[in-house]
Amino acid sequence: MEKNITVTLRVWRQKDAKSKGEFKEYKVTSTTDTSFLETLDILNEDLVSKGEEPIMFDHDCREGICGMCSLYINGHPHGPATKATTCQLYMRRFKDGETITVEPWRSAGFPVIKDCMVDRGAYDKIMQAGGFISVRTGSAEDANNILIPKEKADEAMDAATCIGCGACAAACKNGSAMLFVSAKVSQLALLPQGRVEAARRAKAMVAKMDELGFGNCTNTRACEAECPKGISIANIARLNREFLKAKLKD
Repeated sequence: MEKNITVTLRVWRQKDAKSKGEFKEYKVTSTTDTSFLETLDILNEDLVSKGEEPIMFDHDCREGICGMCSLYINGHPHGPATKATTCQLYMRRFKDGETITVEPWRSAGFPVIKDCMVDRGAYDKIMQAGGFISVRTGSAEDANNILIPKEKADEAMDAATCIGCGACAAACKNGSAMLFVSAKVSQLALLPQGRVEAARRAKAMVAKMDELGFGNCTNTRACEAECPKGISIANIARLNREFLKAKLKD
């Protein structure tokens, strides 16, 4: 049954990347069946009506597909819901009168643009470094021409569900992007189409990740626990193997 709920949002406000930010508190009334992003919309409408600056936050699909709704809520990337993005979080997860802390991703690789919006372009640069296969497009082979064992195809598809939201790096105490990179390497390394460039891919993507300021993996599994798509850290082991094999070839 839908009920009204009034909460205090303790939101990070920051004018731009160079300015010093601070938390500001706002009271907002919503309903238990309203999503968290819609509650932020309600607050922003109120702020605009008062002539104040609305809170800047990122979003797009609001269907848990794009990963742009990158908010750190009460100490969790995407909030307290398990295997869900911020746009899939509803106010029934919170208690009436509760104070909810809302922050941007906290990672050196994701600099703040404004308020709770960060620049996640670093992940795009990692993908550009090697997250692809070099094939001639427009002449796709018949799906059954290359036989792939079902277990390998399933593993590749599981890795491919990564939406690149950045929750893994935000959750990691070292700001590591290893879960993201390993998922993107795995989805290609498991398939014959991706084996041709496997060595170059692993080296290039790891090098770009290091260059962009992401930290090292220490296997605390915080990334796996907070990933909205449940990407397994088994992919990190595969990335390490792919990287070592590439180095041994050198």
